[in-house]
Amino acid sequence: MTAVCSDGAFVPALRTQGYRIETLPIARSANPMAALRSILGLMRLFRRERFDVLHAHTPVAALLGRIAARLAGVPLVIYTAHGFYFHDEMPFVKRRLYMALEWLGGRLTDYLFTQSAEDAAAAVRHGIMCADRVLAIGNGVSVARFDPAKQDRVAARRELDIPAHAPVIGIVGRLVQEKGYVEFLLAAEAVGMQYPDAYFLVVGERLASDHNAHIDQELARARQALGARLIFAGMREDVPAMLAAMDVFCLPSYREGMPRTIIEAMMMGKPVVATNIRGAREEVMEGQTGLLVPTRDPKALAQAFIGLLDDPVLRERMGQAGRERALALYDEQRIVETQVAKVRELARSRGI
Repeated sequence: MTAVCSDGAFVPALRTQGYRIETLPIARSANPMAALRSILGLMRLFRRERFDVLHAHTPVAALLGRIAARLAGVPLVIYTAHGFYFHDEMPFVKRRLYMALEWLGGRLTDYLFTQSAEDAAAAVRHGIMCADRVLAIGNGVSVARFDPAKQDRVAARRELDIPAHAPVIGIVGRLVQEKGYVEFLLAAEAVGMQYPDAYFLVVGERLASDHNAHIDQELARARQALGARLIFAGMREDVPAMLAAMDVFCLPSYREGMPRTIIEAMMMGKPVVATNIRGAREEVMEGQTGLLVPTRDPKALAQAFIGLLDDPVLRERMGQAGRERALALYDEQRIVETQVAKVRELARSRGI
């Protein structure tokens, strides 16, 4: 088994762990020449390695990889859609363009996995794939790793300079606008005025390829308003500890597939405030494991935060219900086993 990706900071560590990784530049831009170079590089690699199966991930790399796989004659091409890029809030022309690209990708795909059931239904409804070649597999996390009993909440807060009894609202995700950071920061400012002891924890950073520097002004304004109560923890490997430090988890994204961070928070027993979008509303049971709010609505977000901060009993009940739901539905071991079994079945059917 070989992983193919652009080179990056995590590659050496993965190789040390025993993974076989081939690196080459995979374009994440609209530059057609860069895309063509990526396709040709992938095609040469696929022909050299004579892969039997290509399992592609992420929208751009998956489209380029599937084109290269067909040109290289790879027998079985599978795509896992971690969330279709098109969504209802997109301008019509842009949405149709991304739907057309997914339709094109579907012509190059033998089987489609989606993480959310809504994406599976959308794939069939929009003619991206026929129903007998789509499977919604869900998403999952490590039950052993995201175990609240294994985390020291007090120590995590001490390391972040957060008082032991302060209410903490947190978010985990790349520092880009579509994750809802502008709304999160505006809501944090509003809640921070009503709760002068509340802290707001941001876990994540912006990738070099994200091109979202225009939210820096919002970040600077929130820093000025909240001071030391707004904590930027950056990229972390100890996400369970970061979640343990929180009282409420938030993900106000505009678009998701089947967000893993929500599952991580639920597994850690945290109530979740999320936007009412595809994927998130499959995970969060409104009023039971958390609250759903409209996208791009900082006032609704702030009201949800205040409602949970005002009611510790409700927070505890929602957090416990979320953990029970996560244990029942989102164990990554079961998700992986389902996927592997289907890939083996497809390979056997083609004599691979």
